Amino acid sequence: MYNRIEDLCKSQGINMTQMCKEAGIPRGNLTDLKNGRTAILSTKNLGKISNYFQVSMDYLLGNEQKKEPTTKSDELDLQLEGIDFALFGEVKEMTDEQKQDVLDYIKFKKSQQKREQE
Repeated sequence: MYNRIEDLCKSQGINMTQMCKEAGIPRGNLTDLKNGRTAILSTKNLGKISNYFQVSMDYLLGNEQKKEPTTKSDELDLQLEGIDFALFGEVKEMTDEQKQDVLDYIKFKKSQQKREQE
């Protein structure tokens, strides 16, 4: 898994520290992964990395070769993958339009929170 994440960073022209900062995960988690102190990342951090690179969690885990979503529907599913896990699969029952609404709302709330902190 570490090698896949490292390859994704290289393909984006960024280093691991920069990716961790931008994705919002502790750099030490990847160091632990690299050094074998942990075998896997938490679902939360795995989701953040998959969203950052727009790849599936399965891709990061080495279970699939596909790096990028192929359709708008795949892209929406990928972006909501961590949320779907948190909502116990409820996202699977939604239409693409409903998924986009949820994603837009999350982005809105994130930007609202950012403005309040400034």
